[in-house]
Amino acid sequence: MASPGTRELVRRFYADAWNRWDDLVPERILAADFVFRGSLGDEVRGREGWRSYRDRMRAAIPDFHNEIVDVVVDGDRAAARLRYSGHHHGELLGVPGRGRRIKYAGAAFFTAQDGFLTTAWVLGDLDGLRRQLP
Repeated sequence: MASPGTRELVRRFYADAWNRWDDLVPERILAADFVFRGSLGDEVRGREGWRSYRDRMRAAIPDFHNEIVDVVVDGDRAAARLRYSGHHHGELLGVPGRGRRIKYAGAAFFTAQDGFLTTAWVLGDLDGLRRQLP
């Protein structure tokens, strides 16, 4: 079976691992030593490290959704322009949730190798997000 291309890996990362919260997907698309640097400034390693970051976001924004606006792929590298949305219910950036809808923009940069994502660096518009938090 041919391994998925970089564009498909990025699509599955957001559609399945994030938006559907499917815990089986990381084993299929993330390298065992995957390095993720998220918008909140944390850098985590491995699939479990990524899951812990994702679950922190889920605790703050249970319906957190990633929308891919655009993806540019060059071989084993990709860049995605994104829109994030959801309702702020738990603590985020030190601010307790009050159920308010939030939405903000971001970008992510990926590398892939041998059919797995190996790194992701995400830059969210935290200033825009902070302005929406009470």
